[in-house]
Amino acid sequence: MDVFETKFKKSMSTSVPLLDKITRYIVKRKGKQIRPLFVFLTAGATGNFNDSVYRAASLIELLHTATLVHDDVVDDSLERRGFFSINALWKNKIAVLVGDFLLSKGLLLSVENKDFELLRITSDAVRLMSEGELLQIEKARRLDITEDVYFEIITRKTASLIASCCACGAYASGSDENRVEHMRIFGEKVGIAFQIKDDLFDYENSSLIGKPTGIDIKEQKMTLPLIYALSKAPASEKRRIISTVKNNNNDPKKVAEVIDFVKKSGGLNYAEEKMLAIKNEAIRMLDELPDSAYKSSLIGLVNFTTDRKY
Repeated sequence: MDVFETKFKKSMSTSVPLLDKITRYIVKRKGKQIRPLFVFLTAGATGNFNDSVYRAASLIELLHTATLVHDDVVDDSLERRGFFSINALWKNKIAVLVGDFLLSKGLLLSVENKDFELLRITSDAVRLMSEGELLQIEKARRLDITEDVYFEIITRKTASLIASCCACGAYASGSDENRVEHMRIFGEKVGIAFQIKDDLFDYENSSLIGKPTGIDIKEQKMTLPLIYALSKAPASEKRRIISTVKNNNNDPKKVAEVIDFVKKSGGLNYAEEKMLAIKNEAIRMLDELPDSAYKSSLIGLVNFTTDRKY
């Protein structure tokens, strides 16, 4: 990770002073960096470490950072990870251009080193992420999301990028096509479990996780706990809750009522059981890999995605 830090900073280098200032700010407020870790641990568990693995991790992190910058513009969010967002400090126009710059740096990093398969894998993930976001927006208007549609959304929106981390790590380490696809599916399952955990955070005490709760309800996002609770509710109760989400989502008292409804309906327990089942499926997929420190750490990272407190 120390070597990666140096290479990642270099991959964002620019001679434009304003852009250089913003990219340094981005590096400073880095998150958990789970995605590069998935690239490295998958590579170590499936093959040989080489420069291509570092480029794969940098490509993933560049694309991921670009999507976060753009997401903050789309969501009109002024804060991320306890820091001001790029659009909060430099306005939307500059934030969009910074996101475009980061995307282009990722593309160039791959093209210049002829990492065309890594570029194909990650480009497919960006396509899926965009489709998932638009599907969620479309369905939010009618609040008619079923459990199947929910899983389709999060598989595209969240799981596709973690899937690409594992596919890129396996490919860069010299794995064959079957092993690359196996690890892609493994990463997809981890990504689904990761997103369900994020959805569960929305119903927890904000002091525990450092962010406000009820955000998904305020944004009319139908997540698994709420979808399950509605599926078990009488028709009249279902209409009342949907009406609240649609028309009173900015009323803290009403949002609290929805959260209480989900908890009493067993929505949280159901979502957690689903999350753990999918996580365990992912871990079982690692049985075919030889035992190593990388494999053990990969299992630890998978467990962290569902055990984490933030």
